[in-house]
Amino acid sequence: MAPTLLVTGGAGFIGSAVVRHLIQETEATVVTVDMLTYAGHRENLAPVMDSPRHHFEREDITDAPAMHRLFETYEPSGVLHLAAESHVDRSIDGPAAFVQTNVVGTQVLLEAARTHWEGLSGDEKSDFRFLHVSTDEVYGELGETGKFTEETPYDPSSPYSASKAGADHLVRAWHRTYGLPVLITNCSNNYGPYQHPEKLIPVVILNALDGEPLPVYGTGENVRDWLFVEDHVRALVRVLRAGTVGETYNVGGDCEKQNIAVVRQICDILDEMRPDALDGSHHDLITFVEDRPGHDWRYAIDARKIATELDWAPQVDFEEGLRQTIDWYVSHRDWVRAVQH
Repeated sequence: MAPTLLVTGGAGFIGSAVVRHLIQETEATVVTVDMLTYAGHRENLAPVMDSPRHHFEREDITDAPAMHRLFETYEPSGVLHLAAESHVDRSIDGPAAFVQTNVVGTQVLLEAARTHWEGLSGDEKSDFRFLHVSTDEVYGELGETGKFTEETPYDPSSPYSASKAGADHLVRAWHRTYGLPVLITNCSNNYGPYQHPEKLIPVVILNALDGEPLPVYGTGENVRDWLFVEDHVRALVRVLRAGTVGETYNVGGDCEKQNIAVVRQICDILDEMRPDALDGSHHDLITFVEDRPGHDWRYAIDARKIATELDWAPQVDFEEGLRQTIDWYVSHRDWVRAVQH
């Protein structure tokens, strides 16, 4: 029997990629739960919104009665929890919303899932899974060498990463205290189509298309590990199906890049694609701006555990993924206008 999966944050960037994959590539029934704040958009689900196997529920994960109702109504066999406030700059300006959604919301969802799970029996109970999707930012920052492993001590730098670390700890506590069958993934920086225009890669693409300055924090030498969103989705589905209950899996792209190198690569591709778009090169638009507070120097993921135990590896290299992403934003300016208003 095909599973019914509840996906929180399913109208966001990564969440909607999960929902589209599940509807288009599997037989699962999907319940998308999203509050449709600034980062969640129905447009992200347009390719699957009319599927008879897709149900959309506009609800807040901090609303306990609503969450219990969803579990009672749909009786999911699994949860992919992606709902989160996720932008570091916004967390610095307004941390309370991050604590409320990422910490309180996760606790509410865990309790609703536990109540549902405790009422199951037999295979339904043993097969149920709660997958919490987190970030590598919970580990803090790295120097010039080394990589984050699943055993790296938590050392979050921003209100965003602290709130995600808190959520991770709650998920583990619900497993250890109540036996809830949980899984956790910590991923590196995602990129790809449908990413909200406030993030680095879409900001650079869209500003470049409009001939606007391309803002780069500090010296641009901060390093991130980049992961194409569809590779991440494959990892999540793999962990949900085959991961060991109670375990954490780091998901990375094995693709370390300085921020300035990413910006320059986008400029190179746009110079090639649109040589007459500007008087000069898109590189001329690069503008260095004041660094943000608590800006972690380097992130890098050691993804050997998920590779070894679950036979997952990224399939899309950065050049290919970046070209796909740029092509998508060039041809979806209507989407950009819709989500920016």
